[in-house]
Amino acid sequence: IANPGMALILMMIGIYGLIFEFSSPGLAGPGVIGAICLLLAAYAFQLLPINYAGLGLILLGVAFIVAEAFVPSFGILGIGGAVALTMGAVVLFDADTSGSYALPLPFIVTIGAVSSALVFATVAFALRARRRPVVSGGEELIGAPGIALDDFEKEGWVLVAGERWHATSTHGLRRGQSLRVKSRTGLTLVVEPANQGGDGK
Repeated sequence: IANPGMALILMMIGIYGLIFEFSSPGLAGPGVIGAICLLLAAYAFQLLPINYAGLGLILLGVAFIVAEAFVPSFGILGIGGAVALTMGAVVLFDADTSGSYALPLPFIVTIGAVSSALVFATVAFALRARRRPVVSGGEELIGAPGIALDDFEKEGWVLVAGERWHATSTHGLRRGQSLRVKSRTGLTLVVEPANQGGDGK
C-alpha cells in the first residue's frame, strides 16, 4: 500500500467519494468507500516521504474543482484546480528521495486529464442549465392533465400532478372526469374537460 501512485489514487477516490455522498445524501456507499480510502491513504502517506506543499496543492486543487461544481465560474476555478492538482502530484514527494518515489509522468498526466474532464463536464452542465428555460410552479401546470375529485359546476376540487387543488371551470365536471389545466391564479386552477376543443392557452 506504500506505493506513491496507489496512495494518491486512494486519496482521490476517498475525497470524491465523500463529495458524492455529501451532494447525494442517503446513498451511504460512496461515503463508506470514501472514508475507507482516505484512512488507507493517510496510512500510506505516513510511510512515504511526503512533501506537504505538494499535498496542500492537491487538496487546494480538489477544493477548487468542488467549488466549480457548486458555484460555477465557467471553468476559472476548475482549471485552476486541475493545474494545482497536477503541480501537487509533481512535487508530492520530497526532492531528496524523489528518485525512488517520483510519480511517473503518464500517471501525473492522467490525474490532470481526469480532473480536467471533471471540470469540463461541470461547466457543460452549468451551461445547459443556463440555457434551459425557467419554468415556474404555475407555468409547469398549464396543460397538465388531472381528474375531478367531486361533481361541480363552477368551483370544486381536482387532482393534478398528484396534488389536490381548488379549481374553477366554466364547464360542469363530474367526479372522476378527466380534465386539463388552462391557467393558474394563486392557489386556484382554471380547468376544462380534457376533451374540450377550445384554445385553452
